[in-house]
Amino acid sequence: MIKTRLFAAAAPAVLGAAMLGGCTTMQDYSTADRPETAADTAAENGPPAIPQGTGYFAQPSDLPLHAPDFSKIKDTDYAPAFEQAMKIHSAEVQAIIDNPAQPTFENTIVALEKSGRMLGRVATVFYALTGANTNDTLQAVDAEISPKLSAHSDGITLNPHLFARVKAVYDARASLGLDAEDSKLLEETYKGMVHAGAMLTPEQKAKVKEINSELSTITTEFSQQLISATKAAALVVDDKAKLAGLSDAEIAAAAKTAEERGMPGKYVIALQNTTRQPSLGALTDRAVREKLFTNSWTRAEKGDENDTRKTVARIAELRAQKAALFGEPDWASYVMWDRMAKNPKTALDFMEQMVPALAARQRADAAMLNEEIKASGKNFAVKPWDWEMYADKVKAKKFSFNEDEVKQYFEVHRVLEDGVFYAANKLYGLTFKKRTDLPVYNPDVSTYDVFDADGSQLGIFYFDPFQRDNKRGGAWMSNFVDQSHLFGDKPVIYNVLNIPKAPDGEPQLVSFDNVETMFHEFGHALHGFFANGKYASLSGTAVARDFVEYPSQTNEMWASYPEVLAHYAKNWKTGAPIPQAQIDKIIAAKKFNQGYDFGEVVEAALLDMKWHALTPEQAAAIKVPTDVDAFEDKSLKQLGLETDLVPPRYRSSYFSHIFSGPTGYSAGYYSYLWTEMLDRDSQKWFLDNGGLTRKNGQHYRDTILSRGAAEDYFKMYKDFTGHEPSVEPMLEARGLVPDKK
Repeated sequence: MIKTRLFAAAAPAVLGAAMLGGCTTMQDYSTADRPETAADTAAENGPPAIPQGTGYFAQPSDLPLHAPDFSKIKDTDYAPAFEQAMKIHSAEVQAIIDNPAQPTFENTIVALEKSGRMLGRVATVFYALTGANTNDTLQAVDAEISPKLSAHSDGITLNPHLFARVKAVYDARASLGLDAEDSKLLEETYKGMVHAGAMLTPEQKAKVKEINSELSTITTEFSQQLISATKAAALVVDDKAKLAGLSDAEIAAAAKTAEERGMPGKYVIALQNTTRQPSLGALTDRAVREKLFTNSWTRAEKGDENDTRKTVARIAELRAQKAALFGEPDWASYVMWDRMAKNPKTALDFMEQMVPALAARQRADAAMLNEEIKASGKNFAVKPWDWEMYADKVKAKKFSFNEDEVKQYFEVHRVLEDGVFYAANKLYGLTFKKRTDLPVYNPDVSTYDVFDADGSQLGIFYFDPFQRDNKRGGAWMSNFVDQSHLFGDKPVIYNVLNIPKAPDGEPQLVSFDNVETMFHEFGHALHGFFANGKYASLSGTAVARDFVEYPSQTNEMWASYPEVLAHYAKNWKTGAPIPQAQIDKIIAAKKFNQGYDFGEVVEAALLDMKWHALTPEQAAAIKVPTDVDAFEDKSLKQLGLETDLVPPRYRSSYFSHIFSGPTGYSAGYYSYLWTEMLDRDSQKWFLDNGGLTRKNGQHYRDTILSRGAAEDYFKMYKDFTGHEPSVEPMLEARGLVPDKK
């Protein structure tokens, strides 16, 4: 998962993008035409003074590349820093409005891009911690500050005087002689304000502000409820014998988790963010498997203060109401305005063409698993909590594949340094140097300097791999500092994962799924490190939801690329390289179990679209928790997939991608499928052109990774591959169509 620019109050994030360029004077914005402001007073007395901030965040960090100095930041610093930063930002924007000079690209659009710097510094660090290392103090600040940030953002995007200046520049754009990046910034700034409501009536604007405020509050509430619900729903086992099938290290980790939670002598298996839990493939006690699955499936549906269903229903209703104010039939139509796919129909048509083959595969896989269950002397039909175990048994027979054996070759830090970093070196010439002098927010975090092929420093990388109770589920990337030529900033980037931590003294071995996740998240990091734009709001990963996952998914291909795999996949005890036979098994097994692996993602993406295709009236009819369940059940049954056997990767009540944050990945979870299409087609290009070479890496960097949002996405893709994207390589890779070999 990629970062969300949560500090949407900062002008670059709220307004879309602002690009440095020409200072041509507008000819259609005379003093008589411009709105009444304090400009005349300002002309006589000088511009109003911008308040000066105090405290840690008032100035950029003095650490290398302005990396945050966690040794100097206290939890109590954030609330006052946010308050100061919003006042400063408001004054900066007001100064733009009150400027007596006619609006120009420089004094309006670029000035907006330059505003909100302190607010950006506070928010980047604060939201990094609320995601990866939260506590009661931070959660209280989050709940308090979210509606204030929403109101602050609306005060900028819905300000008619500011929009008048922006519109004046936009209307004169053809005569300004702007370069492509400046033009894109101007376009995104104008369209972003229009999309936010700048052209609505005063009554409609007031309603939008009201909805935005409540969405900010309630989506924060959802996130906090879900963290607590996920922790509380962990599987607690009293009898060690019930954990038969888990390794000694996994049992020891469960005992340690229990002790840390004040339950010595017991065993706790913490839940991951997805419906399917890793231990389901190993636990031999069927009743324990069912309990673990049920805990996961119902984690946020206990009827207590952490039950999210009313929250989900209200979020859907508010979003539908907001879309209606803009004349859109539903939230999906409203929110997809800047996507590569453009509209819900394109996304749905793309997904629905996969359903027939996928449904057939699910039925065939279920029949195969039922045969395996019968052959093992059992007398039951496969259920979701059985699927992983019996799929693993079939996979072991079919490919002689054993996950525990494979794990012996994947130690987490070796995967990072000898695998992820090695591939980046071969493709792009990057080198990495671990450093121990930078303060971090948790002892699990490690840091690295990143150097470009010419030896110059490209950025700094933070790596936070392990699961914690105060970390939200999943994996993601974000920036502490965004790249920007305007400010001379280089990127400071972090990756966060949720790998269960081994007991002290034990090797930190990971599954191949976790290996691919590490490559995936570093693909996002590369997108950020190679950013080469004037403006932070257009650089790096500041791209459309259905494009941002593309570079990260493409980077996964190098996890199983023979040269890379042989370099990092070494036995943690002996150092012996992984045998070619094991490599062959890993690659062959990747197409296995696609009825579940692919199906759960497609189902989640379609469920997301169902929620965000509701009209205001339809959403308002979903009032109580059982209505949420009924809507979900009906929506899943309409998909034509075997959802009783293969549940969606996320249930509505814990679908944090789409219900955390005012927008999040709402009507956007399809992006993982859309970008997989781009990814698989790109993998074919790499393999057809020689694979892991500096020439190929440079071409990909030049055409995709360095471009940010500065160009049309289809154009960028065609510049890279030479053709329009094709879905066929994805279906082949998923085993949903016969190989051509």
